[in-house]
Amino acid sequence: MMINDIYMFIIGSLILIIGVMVGVAFLTLLERQALGYIQIRKGPNKVGFMGILQPFADVVKLFTKGPTFPNNSNYMVYYFSPIISINVVLMSWLLIPYYFNFISFKLGILFFLCCTSIGVFTVMIAGWSSNSNYALLGGLRAVAQTIFYEVSLALIMLFSIIMIMDFNMLNFFFYQEIIWFFFLMMPLSLCWLSSSLAETNRTPFDFAEGESELVSGFNVEYSSGGFTLIFLSEYASILFMSMLFVLLYMGGYSLSLMFYLKLSFISFLFIWVRGTLPRYRYDKLMYLSWKSYLPISLNFLLFFWGLKIFF
Repeated sequence: MMINDIYMFIIGSLILIIGVMVGVAFLTLLERQALGYIQIRKGPNKVGFMGILQPFADVVKLFTKGPTFPNNSNYMVYYFSPIISINVVLMSWLLIPYYFNFISFKLGILFFLCCTSIGVFTVMIAGWSSNSNYALLGGLRAVAQTIFYEVSLALIMLFSIIMIMDFNMLNFFFYQEIIWFFFLMMPLSLCWLSSSLAETNRTPFDFAEGESELVSGFNVEYSSGGFTLIFLSEYASILFMSMLFVLLYMGGYSLSLMFYLKLSFISFLFIWVRGTLPRYRYDKLMYLSWKSYLPISLNFLLFFWGLKIFF
């Protein structure tokens, strides 16, 4: 029986990884098409029906290119950091509250915080090991903003934990059957969404990949497979943060079409923001974290803690 359970876990994990990769492929296609229409131009529409095979053509092109390695780079660290990055993101996907076949995480939120903390190191090491000034600056920026916004993310998550008094993500569904936490915690949920943008290095907080001043940021020296893995981990992280937002604030996890529609909408918001907003100034980003989100989240923490004690 134990061996059968292990086999089922391995097969289920493989199905999950394939599903996430296919989801990432079509998220990139959605982004390119949506940005095309936002900028009043056509997106990719030649490969396959309406460009539906474009992501797969891009993957084949990237993986068949010959890899390049800077002479002065720290080769082993440079080579393995994208691999560790994609593994950390895929590990965090395991804490989705499945109803069958998977491990049930009783401390799922703590596991998520551990995975996001480790993810920072991969970006920093990728930037440092490239031995390029642009890559190093991009890596340092990414580390600074991720550490700052992890503080606000953790505090905002505390409110949801205080409301249900449990770390298990499956319980969020039962506590939101009558009303979503989005309506109970409107300002906090919006703070969480913008912190998610900063956490995943997306516009308007994409300083780690600032093309206008850093060429391409921490991934400037990567090509072919290494660049693909960094790209995949970023978009898998976007999908995961969207899923987490739906779990915490929009009704929790349920095996229904509505859950996937909500997930698709939040993922589309990441794209919509990229096509609409300009890049923020770096010092303003730091002020936003320390002078706005931190005081707001601490005040709300006291408010919700008081509610829980008196009611």
